[in-house]
Amino acid sequence: MESKVFDPSLAENRYRHEFKYLCSYAQLKMLEARLRGLVPLDPHVGEDGIYNIRSLYFDDYYDRYLKENEAGTDPREKFRIRIYNHSSEKISLELKKKVRGKTQKLSCRLTEEQCRTLMAGEIPDLDKDAPALLQKLCLLMRTNLLRPKVIVEYDRVPYVYPQGNVRITLDENIRSSSRVDLFLEDQIPLRPILMAGQHVLEVKYDEYIPDFIYRTVQIENLRQTAFSKYYLCRKYNL
Repeated sequence: MESKVFDPSLAENRYRHEFKYLCSYAQLKMLEARLRGLVPLDPHVGEDGIYNIRSLYFDDYYDRYLKENEAGTDPREKFRIRIYNHSSEKISLELKKKVRGKTQKLSCRLTEEQCRTLMAGEIPDLDKDAPALLQKLCLLMRTNLLRPKVIVEYDRVPYVYPQGNVRITLDENIRSSSRVDLFLEDQIPLRPILMAGQHVLEVKYDEYIPDFIYRTVQIENLRQTAFSKYYLCRKYNL
């Protein structure tokens, strides 16, 4: 896979609709065939139309984020560090919130040194100009004992459409690792967390989704799921 770094283009401070579905490999490929030619691929994909996502998720001493996801608590939030295509050229700290059924993602850049310190469960030295998001994570590490818990990795085929700010992603080979100390390494031990041939479709948009896209993603027997990839990876790592 070509090593390209993805640069998220979605505006921050925006709450969006987000729906997730479990689907088979055949359903995934049917969706891919339908979407190609109708909805453009994200321009940051490689020549094969895919990029790799790896995220390091945090939770507190009591596994609050895990339990809130299982209970469907609203509002809720979770922190993660994310890289693309195994590259440390761009490292992002992200806070994902769910409020009244909609999601919001806030992010800031991390240096590799800051990332490695957080990977070790330690708090980096911050100056007064440090991003507010990083300051919040460090505060929670002190007060709630937030620590890195699990790595989530998968391969994504992403489609984007500007009207409605629609993003449709086909996520294959979802896998996890408890070796949080190896987050920035190119090759790490990983294990699948879904049954063979099972993958995830995500549909995200702002206020509306164009009718032609809505009709395109209607496939019989898609199973909507409320559980996140983080939840599934933690569940099968406990």
